[in-house]
Amino acid sequence: MGRAEERRARQRGGRRAAPKGRSSRAAGRTGIRRFFTWKKILGTFFGLCLLGMGAFIVLYMMIDIPEGNADAKRQSNVYKYSDGSVLARDGEVNREVVDLAQIPKPVQRTFVAAENKSFYKDAGVDIKGTTRGLVNTLTGKGTQGGSTITQQYVKNYYLTQEQTVTRKLKELVISLKLDREKSKDYILAGYINTSYYGRNAYGIQAAAQAYYRVDAEDLTVEQGAYLAALLQAPSQYDWAVASENTKKLVQQRWNYVLDNMVEEGWLERSERSGMKFPVPKEPKGDPGMAGQTGYLVLAANNELKRQLVEDGTAEDTKQADALVDAGGWTITLNIDKKKQAALEKSVKNQLTDQLDAKEREVDADIQAGAVSVNPKNGAVVAMYGGVDYLKHFTNNATRDDYQPASTFKPVILAAALEEEAETQDGDPIDADTVYDGTSKRPVVDNGRKVGFAPENEDDQDYGDITVQTAMNKSVNSVFAQMGVDVGMDRVMETAGDLGMDVEGLEAVPAQTLGSMGASPLEMAGVYATLDNHGKKTTPTMIKSAEHRSRTVTMPDAVGEQVISRQAADTVTSVLTGVVDDGTAQKAVRDNPRRDGRQVAGKTGTSDNNKSAWFTGFTPGLVTSVGLFGEDDKAPHPQVEMYGALGEDRVNGGGPPARIWAEYTFGVAAEGGEFDLDTEQGAAVKPPRSSSPPESPSNTPSQEETSEAPTTQAPPETSSAPPTSEPPTTPPETTPPPTKTPTNSPTFTIPGDPDDPGDPEFDGDQ
Repeated sequence: MGRAEERRARQRGGRRAAPKGRSSRAAGRTGIRRFFTWKKILGTFFGLCLLGMGAFIVLYMMIDIPEGNADAKRQSNVYKYSDGSVLARDGEVNREVVDLAQIPKPVQRTFVAAENKSFYKDAGVDIKGTTRGLVNTLTGKGTQGGSTITQQYVKNYYLTQEQTVTRKLKELVISLKLDREKSKDYILAGYINTSYYGRNAYGIQAAAQAYYRVDAEDLTVEQGAYLAALLQAPSQYDWAVASENTKKLVQQRWNYVLDNMVEEGWLERSERSGMKFPVPKEPKGDPGMAGQTGYLVLAANNELKRQLVEDGTAEDTKQADALVDAGGWTITLNIDKKKQAALEKSVKNQLTDQLDAKEREVDADIQAGAVSVNPKNGAVVAMYGGVDYLKHFTNNATRDDYQPASTFKPVILAAALEEEAETQDGDPIDADTVYDGTSKRPVVDNGRKVGFAPENEDDQDYGDITVQTAMNKSVNSVFAQMGVDVGMDRVMETAGDLGMDVEGLEAVPAQTLGSMGASPLEMAGVYATLDNHGKKTTPTMIKSAEHRSRTVTMPDAVGEQVISRQAADTVTSVLTGVVDDGTAQKAVRDNPRRDGRQVAGKTGTSDNNKSAWFTGFTPGLVTSVGLFGEDDKAPHPQVEMYGALGEDRVNGGGPPARIWAEYTFGVAAEGGEFDLDTEQGAAVKPPRSSSPPESPSNTPSQEETSEAPTTQAPPETSSAPPTSEPPTTPPETTPPPTKTPTNSPTFTIPGDPDDPGDPEFDGDQ
């Protein structure tokens, strides 16, 4: 039938079936598929592209290169005590603009090699990185994206550090225009002169003086490469405060810069191979930051910067540095003015006034650090960072490069109690569990020796003793075995839960001696969690932080229950024994200012006497005090403290405990008692009267030893503690002194594992 016939048939009402192929295609276009053909998809795509291009053209025409922004002119930050009184204001901006011609060409290129190798060839923007940043900002997946030197200069000088799509689009447009209108040298000079390098140094001239005491025109390629590397993270990459791990990252970044210069043909390979890392000079502080002020301000700034990164306000530490250092902040610290003054005074009375570098050369190498925390809310109420911020830049309260030694032992016990662990014989581990306290006893796991046999202080054998006595006497062999019984992986996990930084640490038996690094701030957090019945308590410097354009909400310092209350309270109970029947008796138990307060704590003395600790707490105040041996001459390696203060060995029960006692008993609430949820109760009942004829505050901590340790309290009729004569010969040749009771009934107490012992061993340790 032809077409004419078909038409006539339809007119007559007749109908013929359409060919199968045509019917199938018609059916395929029904429903949702009618809206998604290739033509429509491509048309929509190109339409959107044209729309985006049109919008960008409009933006390009509307947005001009502005004047320098207000944030480019740094303001002061104001720092306040917890009561609102002013602690400090930071100084004026430290910047001196120099012409690019004054900066050696190879030094100029170190910045290009570090940040943007294609700088001399690109159009001023990184489209891929900017697009990624826009998508991340829109989707809430973060804000980090790639930026050229031009874009970074635009952000620093013409715009702000806020993370919005609008700001990123402006940055893109202005960067394109700036690249067209200005020379690459103009842009590079602006970038180098406006960037922040740390140490309150803005621009390369200020940075050259701050780090190398030279003018920018005299910088070497090696020095320029460090300053260029520094821009990635000024606060963290400052050599004076960087941790050992961060120093490795700094050197990697420095090598990256120089290798890129070789790759670009800007540096001869032979010249590169002979270059050595240029260690920066020690920093010079702002006079307004003298004493403890600089330590407090620096600690607050670092905490604020971390929070800005965590809450997404800043995309990285570099941007956080810029936000805080641009000024305009009012930062109220948790520091209590009276407690801060009391802590400073106790360090002066019990340590710095006793040091005499002319009489004893080692006294020049003694550094102290301390942190005091309210365990109920995590507030850092006092901090001691060192003798003077202008004389010793490193904050001893936050440094984590010294061993905490036996102050780690409570963590092992906490893990055992939380895990309901058992000994190798299947006995549950608690305060009354009996262990073999033989020195150098090989640690075993299911009958197999694990290759670790730690020595006790003075190589003393204790035989079978309870966990309580082992804690009082700080017996290494007991806690090494306990760590294996619990499982070292679980011990390290508990350490992390309680607040220690255990990332990258091996879960090996040697860690039971506290051989990792830790800061007084960390250890105060661990013990604050114990004092707070197992609720994670993170020490917090900042009470509030406000800026004219934003308010930062600080996270809750008290978190979830990380170990059970019973486990935490049992550890607290055991630690009262260290004070009332162990290594902290003279400085703490017998202190005339104690006035009935319950105290828990632990001493520690590290390998080769390079650090000594006392971390202790009352029901409402936790304080960690550390003494560190640090050579007073650069590069300031760790050194031994033997002979300092005229003592054979600086022990945790000595100066650290004396500092702790004077401070705590001067500011803590009187008559406080622990509210413990444990079947054990207080490990040792303190004597009713603890006022000796003379204050023991300035006497060396040489505790008595006895043949049979006990955890029984002295008879109530006793009014004076046992006394002993201090050793008069070096510790390695003097046997433990014998207790000689005076005017009191005879009773025995454990010896002091902080007594001088083998200087080659990581003892009470």
